[in-house]
Amino acid sequence: MEIIGIWVAAFLTLCIYSFLYRDNPFYRFAEHLFVGISVGYIIIISIHQGVIPLAWEPLSEAISALWAEIVGTTTPETRNALWGLFRILPIAIGLLFFARLSSRHTWLIRYPIAILIGFGAGVAIPNVLQANIFAQTRGTIEPFAAMNAGTLSVLDTFNAVLIVIGVICTLTYFFFSVEHRGPINWLSKVGIAFLMIGFGAAFGNTVMGRLALLIHRVGFLLNDWMGSIF
Repeated sequence: MEIIGIWVAAFLTLCIYSFLYRDNPFYRFAEHLFVGISVGYIIIISIHQGVIPLAWEPLSEAISALWAEIVGTTTPETRNALWGLFRILPIAIGLLFFARLSSRHTWLIRYPIAILIGFGAGVAIPNVLQANIFAQTRGTIEPFAAMNAGTLSVLDTFNAVLIVIGVICTLTYFFFSVEHRGPINWLSKVGIAFLMIGFGAAFGNTVMGRLALLIHRVGFLLNDWMGSIF
């Protein structure tokens, strides 16, 4: 069974790489298969890890507890379960997404989208500031602290200065509130060069990693095939 899985993975990998030649049915088959499986997997995960434990089970227990209150067989556990009735509010807000299916009620979808974006931005903004600004700033300045302590070599000092120059020039390129003329224009051009080098290195690393994986799969399959013949 493992051999079949490796053959399928190698075939689909070659189908994706066939797009380098031109668009073809093999590439479209692999693309549609990947998108379909990904969407189906996400839906199943969302149901089993989100809808059932966070909505269905608490609401079911709350309804059972409410019935126990009505018939007079309450216990401390059933009273705690009654808090699950508040799950109706987020469930109702989530169901408003289906208002898009009705042209008369499509405006209702604005409310869940606004809540989703608001919560998402509130959670993401501090993390983005910490990871992309504060951490990057600290990583840019830290080598100079070591430079003052005299623990950096000449090459390390050059790298630290080069990092600062690259950061300043790259940020200058994204400084869109002023016209890029004079020194700002030269700094932005240097920033473009740093961006090209960075993106090129990242892309080359990704390509080499994928090619190594493809070579490993093809080599494994060829060895297995040659072994079965001889």
